[in-house]
Amino acid sequence: MTVNDLCNIEGFNPLTLPEGDREISGVYIGDLLSWVMGKARSDNAWITIMSNINTLAVASLTDVACVILAEGVTLEEEVKNAAENKGINVITSAYSAYDTALILSKAQ
Repeated sequence: MTVNDLCNIEGFNPLTLPEGDREISGVYIGDLLSWVMGKARSDNAWITIMSNINTLAVASLTDVACVILAEGVTLEEEVKNAAENKGINVITSAYSAYDTALILSKAQ
C-alpha cells in the first residue's frame, strides 16, 4: 500500500503529501520520540499524537513513509510548512492509535 492509498480510506486525511507514492511496509506506534528514533524502521507508517517540530526530526531520521496523527490531531501551520519542505508525508486519522493500526493491518 502507498501513502496515497492510505489517504483514500475513510477517516484518513492528508495534511502534507510530498511523497505520496511511497510504499508503506509495517507500522510503528509510539509517542516517546527518543524511543521511536531507535525502533521505527524505514518505510513504516508511524502512528503518534505528537505533532510538534521534533516529530518531523524523528520522521526524517528514521525515514518513515508517513506520520499518522491519531485522534484527529493536526499540525500548526508552521510545522505543516516544515513537513512539506522536508518531504515528510503527514496524515491525520480520526481514529485512536489502536483503531488506526487495525485499519492499516486490514488494508495491507
